[in-house]
Amino acid sequence: MKTLKARLALTGAVLAGAGIGNAHAQSSITLYGIVDAGISYLKTQNGNRFSLLSGGLSGNRWGLKGSEDLGGGMKAIFQLESGFAIGTGKSLQSSREFGRQSFVGLSGDHWGSLVAGRMYDPIVDLVQPITADGAGGSVPFATPGDVDNNDFSARVSNAVKYTSPNFGGLQFEALVAPGGVAGSLGQGYTLSAAALYANGPLKLAAGYFQAANANASTGARTGWTSATTDALFEGGSINTAYQSAHVLGIAQAAAQYQLGAFQLGAGYSNARYTADGESTFAHTQRYNTGRVYAFYRVSPALRFGLGYVFTDASGDASARYNQVSTGAFYTLSKATDVYATAAFQHASGEQRTSSGALQDARATISSYGVDGTSTQAIVTVGLRHRF
Repeated sequence: MKTLKARLALTGAVLAGAGIGNAHAQSSITLYGIVDAGISYLKTQNGNRFSLLSGGLSGNRWGLKGSEDLGGGMKAIFQLESGFAIGTGKSLQSSREFGRQSFVGLSGDHWGSLVAGRMYDPIVDLVQPITADGAGGSVPFATPGDVDNNDFSARVSNAVKYTSPNFGGLQFEALVAPGGVAGSLGQGYTLSAAALYANGPLKLAAGYFQAANANASTGARTGWTSATTDALFEGGSINTAYQSAHVLGIAQAAAQYQLGAFQLGAGYSNARYTADGESTFAHTQRYNTGRVYAFYRVSPALRFGLGYVFTDASGDASARYNQVSTGAFYTLSKATDVYATAAFQHASGEQRTSSGALQDARATISSYGVDGTSTQAIVTVGLRHRF
């Protein structure tokens, strides 16, 4: 890394000496990534499964991010980030080269930043980090079926996002991604905004996300085909019947408090899948989720976590999902940690299937995308390294 930065600095000096660049400008580029793999047991509807799990805590990735000092407190910034499955080396996010993030923009010391490209929405940036999934860095703590994008599977393409500076602990973001359809502003757009307030041991955050589907070419939609927001339906069968929704709206709020060695948190989300005349379902489906968690740091290297999530589904189909999650995390170095996590979920009621029929509700933990029966359990032991 030092060698890369040194070469960039030398290049800048040579260009400046030749009269090509600004002698006072400073540039930096950082290569970074996460590799995470574990051995996992998962109860599925077809029986027990043992497998290598890619990304038990964090999605595997590598990326480049950089900045150039433009003077006057302003910088040009960029980030390119690619996701992959460590077991196969396959690119993720529909095989995009930089499917996790790819954006460029400007930042200023006094006014914040403005970026354009493919990125996370403001709820992911400001609210998700103080939920159990963010604070624990652990996928099993997320919402059943990831129906509210708590595990941030979705990204927004063709977007512009503004991030404010920090005003005495208060920060906010706003994002807009036009659908890009001529003559129809209501097709395929995404809008989102969120705010975070941090004061000592207390953090409070809330936000709203809304994404519209594209219109059907003929008759009813066949799925979610928005040109802006994707990957909303990777969590199994809990919400798979609502891919033809006209609009998806997600409101989410969270609170976190640091009490000595304890980190305590609570949150709520409401996800609404709204139908129109081109949807294959008739009534708006709602998912109301409440969550609480506690993490305890035994030592600088060791901590434990426990979380509970309850999701109530109503409107088009009625179901309930109760989930308990736990984990132990041990830091071997600044870059490497080992972990053991487990979760158990129970489902009751009925779900709508993609064909329109009703079935007994199936437990589906987080965004793994694999259904269980009325119950599901997962246990993972893994190793994560950051660079």
